Amino acid sequence: MSLSIKASLARYAASHNSVAPRHLGTRYDANGTFLKEPGNTVVCHLVGGSDSERAILEVRKRMMSVPDAGRLTFTPASSLHMTLFQGIIEYRRALPYWPDDVPLDTSIDAMTSIYLERLDGLQNQGAFRIKVIDVSPVGLTVAGVTDEDDATIKAWRDALSIPFGYRHPDHDTYVFHITFAYPIGWLPDERLSAWQELLESSLEFLQHEAPVIEIRPPAFCRFNDMNQFEELLILCGTDQEAAA
Repeated sequence: MSLSIKASLARYAASHNSVAPRHLGTRYDANGTFLKEPGNTVVCHLVGGSDSERAILEVRKRMMSVPDAGRLTFTPASSLHMTLFQGIIEYRRALPYWPDDVPLDTSIDAMTSIYLERLDGLQNQGAFRIKVIDVSPVGLTVAGVTDEDDATIKAWRDALSIPFGYRHPDHDTYVFHITFAYPIGWLPDERLSAWQELLESSLEFLQHEAPVIEIRPPAFCRFNDMNQFEELLILCGTDQEAAA
């Protein structure tokens, strides 16, 4: 493999992987059908109808049209979001991914109810902006537009760790992203240069057409699978209001 292949692409290469993708069989099956995997989370959805959403959907369309797109299973366009803070999930019932003051066998629905109560009155940490800094076969890597935006994102994560009752090991190093797809199989090495050309042109396109990604305010959501993230509570400080 050429050393010029970037790391965020090489990690999906057949020559770099000897086992099946991590979520295959629990999050989705070999046909690309998403499986039941209930949980909750805090995300920022894309602003529907915005210029940046249209640009992102164009890149997603380009990726879905490549010959080996069948090695990926794509989430619905309506589900596109940036995860701000990882909630609990059915197949991750262990510390420190679960609050230590709630039994590990508590139902997901009960956990969602507990978090709705705990998040009531959460202090608003302020608005922030994000930009795309990389494109990989499974989606976009994003970060704050400025250092101030990055600091605000960190403030949100620190504040959310209190009602959620834990900090994941990657709390301070979490890589923010907008997922397009998950790998069903790995990419053939002979296709990597074509993929890299697509990913680099897509990054240039997004940096030109959508230098700032328009996102909705942080929202506490529940989900049954990766197809839909239902907003239950918009996290906007003392004036919180339940999502319609």
